[in-house]
Amino acid sequence: MQRKSREEMIASTRARLIAAARLAFGQKGYAAASMDDLTAAAGLTRGALYHHFGGKEGLLEAVVQQIDGEMRTRYEHEFAAAGTNWTGFKACAHAYLDMALDPETRRIVLQDAPAVLGTRFREIDAASSLAPMTESLSKLMDSGEIKRAQPEALARQINGALVDAALWIASVETPESALAAAREAFDVLVDGLRLKQN
Repeated sequence: MQRKSREEMIASTRARLIAAARLAFGQKGYAAASMDDLTAAAGLTRGALYHHFGGKEGLLEAVVQQIDGEMRTRYEHEFAAAGTNWTGFKACAHAYLDMALDPETRRIVLQDAPAVLGTRFREIDAASSLAPMTESLSKLMDSGEIKRAQPEALARQINGALVDAALWIASVETPESALAAAREAFDVLVDGLRLKQN
């Protein structure tokens, strides 16, 4: 049997801790998931958690980044399936809002992460969302489909609106109704940017 390299062992340890944390945070919430429970579920020690993530908060950040990566993959599929830059842009925004209905994402990303990570949560979200949104808006401007504005400034404002709407959806008693309202309001907001209809 071939022995694992140091890099493979590190990756395996990190993956086990992230998987255990994601399950616990999704089911119990961040506050109720103890570090002893997390490390026991992963078959590791507290020392491993501290070594790789610096503590429970660092582990939450890693879980959020993993979920964020999965969302980026979903955006890519949504955009590709949409057919045009404009419909792809809107499909990705709708997919972002839709995530507020997923119980795991709602609890970890939209409820616990903002409370625990504070401004770091906004930085993580911006790092994954702003560059592709800025690029998408630039293409729409260059093709004459939307009004011109500084692309990053516009992306930041739209992204801020989406984050706030997703947080709202995740916090209300009737999230399905809030999602429908948020989707409709988003379309009203961004349709005002259009210069031509396709």
